[in-house]
This record gives sequence, structure tokens and C-alpha cells, in this order.
Amino acid sequence: MQRKILLLEDDITLSDTIAEYLQDADFEVICAYDGEEAIEKVYENRFDLLLLDVNVPLLNGFKVLKQIRENQKTPAIFITSLNSMQSLEEGFDSGCDDYIRKPFVLKELLLRVNTILKREYSSKEEIIKIDENLSFNMKSYTLIKNGEVQNLHNKELKLLKLFLLNPNELLVHERIYDHVWEYDEDISDTSLRTYIKNLRKILGKEKIVSLKKLGYRFNS
Repeated sequence: MQRKILLLEDDITLSDTIAEYLQDADFEVICAYDGEEAIEKVYENRFDLLLLDVNVPLLNGFKVLKQIRENQKTPAIFITSLNSMQSLEEGFDSGCDDYIRKPFVLKELLLRVNTILKREYSSKEEIIKIDENLSFNMKSYTLIKNGEVQNLHNKELKLLKLFLLNPNELLVHERIYDHVWEYDEDISDTSLRTYIKNLRKILGKEKIVSLKKLGYRFNS
């Protein structure tokens, strides 16, 4: 599956260069050119990695990541010309996973991207224990309750996996649609509510909280 990267860089020439290089490496890249646009795109898409320049218009990269970190933990790399220890500390304090200084070699950036994504996905446990009676196999998409496999719709299983990978985080409707529905399928809010209802029957109503007009949160 093609991994999706958000690139926040206000230098259009550099943005195009980085985007083309990563696309050639089989990544999908969505570009933003100011901080507010980046935040909008994060809530409209499900990204596997964030590449954030710091000195960008409207909201700098540090503030962008701090705001994103209030709801999700998507790994992030800062790309910046700042080189002071203070800026380095501020970058990691805001929640970044890595930091690369300009100018940099594109191959180095790709190595850092691949390293973080490999670490991120290998750290996910194959079997997640939800409670003493419930467990979910992340690879086979199998939910087991009291030793018995539960019969669920494929989209319900995809939704459950998304919840388990992002516990206690607000998942906005757009992110859920992007993850659960294929690009050529018609999105259905009614179907989503049905999937949530069916999961609650097995997991318990308290496990999936509805946040009106925003999305859902899975309570671990």
C-alpha cells in the first residue's frame, strides 16, 4: 500500500523537488504552503508521515505540530535552516520524531523517512488485547471474543483496526472515510453509524465515544 506524506514547505521550487523525489520512491505526497493549510490537510487526510518546514507563513512548523499533537501522533520530521540548540529543543518539545537541516541531500531525507516508517509499523503489535475477553489480530483482521471469532463486515474490521492504532485520539470523519472506504466507493455516513453501532455491541458502548459533528474516539 502506498504511504501518504504531508509536505509543508513554502518554497515552491524546493517543495516540487522533494515531492517529485518522494513520488519516484513510491510515496503519495500532498503539499501545503502555509501552516493553516497544513492543518486543514491533516484533518482531511490520513497521513503516514509529516514533513514540516519551520519558517512558513501564518503558523510556523512548531505550532502546526503542537496543534496536530492534540489529536494524533502521526510521526513527523522537521526540515529547516534553523541550527541553534534552542530551535532543536523546541522542535523535539513540540513532538517531532526527527530533524533535518537545510541544505540536505534528498537521499538522506528518504533514508530518514524510511527509518521512521519502518520503526512505526514494526512497533505495532500483531495481536492487540482489548480486554480480558477480547483480542484483535492486526494482520488477519480477526476479532476474537471469549475464544470465538466474531462475524463482522470488512469495513467494521478496518474501522476497528484504525481505532486500535490510534487509541484515545479524536478521529475526524474525513480520516475515517479515507481509511475505511476505497477511493472509488461512495462514502456513507449512515453506514458508518451502523458500523459503529455493531462494534459497540461487541466492545461495549463506552469504548467508542461520539464527538458531535467531529468524529469518534476509541477509549483504550
